[in-house]
Amino acid sequence: MKRLPVINCCSDASGAWQAGLQQQVVVIVDVIDMSTTLEAALEAGALKVYGAGPDSARGPVPVNPLAIGRKAGLEAKKMGASVIIVAEPRWGSDEDRLNSCGKLLKGLHSAGIKNYQIVPNLGITTAKLVDFQYAVVIAVTNSGGVAFDAGWTAGGTVLTATVARTWKMKGTQPARIGVDRALTLAMNLGKDISFVAASSNSQEDILAAQYLAQLAMQRRGTC
Repeated sequence: MKRLPVINCCSDASGAWQAGLQQQVVVIVDVIDMSTTLEAALEAGALKVYGAGPDSARGPVPVNPLAIGRKAGLEAKKMGASVIIVAEPRWGSDEDRLNSCGKLLKGLHSAGIKNYQIVPNLGITTAKLVDFQYAVVIAVTNSGGVAFDAGWTAGGTVLTATVARTWKMKGTQPARIGVDRALTLAMNLGKDISFVAASSNSQEDILAAQYLAQLAMQRRGTC
């Protein structure tokens, strides 16, 4: 019988970094909007999702958007997938968004990716702006993107989850999908899980991460 994973809950990029150092499955919870955007992308047919810190990211732990860009680019080439960048500012121009992604773009270029789309980080609405089917998606954002980047750079296996509804899922279904995805991966890898509230200044992230962790404890014997 496979060992049941220990379920943890923490916050911020520093929490993601510590969970990554422990080789855990790190689940980033940024309800408004990064993890909700990426859940909508997966629902719409994205093959893989990543997060990365913007060029302006200044935090207490290392991030490496260039390496994430290269990794995502190589995966996209291998799968014959398109590349979509989700970036901020939400209400600025595409030029403003591209200016926040210089390091990530260098990584994509080093992997041979020259063509990509860029869209704002608007939660489920983003799925109405672009076709995510057969795409590798990278969210370059200040909270969730930085936390994802920190966990990944530290050596964690990083996913995202949300409690917010999507176009097809309502009620507790998005939470259950995210929790079961993390539990299945953790069970297969023999790793523990940390649900990370992307920002300790965001009550919605903290409450959502706590809810997801509790749900995971309830469901970990069923996956």
